[in-house]
Amino acid sequence: MDPRPAYPGHVFFIIGIDTELRHLGDGATRECPRCHNITQWLRMRSFRQLTLFFVIPTIRWRRRQYETCGICGAVIDA
Repeated sequence: MDPRPAYPGHVFFIIGIDTELRHLGDGATRECPRCHNITQWLRMRSFRQLTLFFVIPTIRWRRRQYETCGICGAVIDA
């Protein structure tokens, strides 16, 4: 039996890429261009992030802030 470890000196990382959505509060009350209802819109932020071991966020990119219709889900940039 060989006493040396199978992978001497090797380290591995488990990484994941995810899209995170955050609710920032209420947006404006306006008419939706898609469903034509007057409703309170929701202010949102989304970004992609790279995580170590699916828990520790390390890098974020594609940050976007927008408002979405509370009825049909239409999106406009904030």
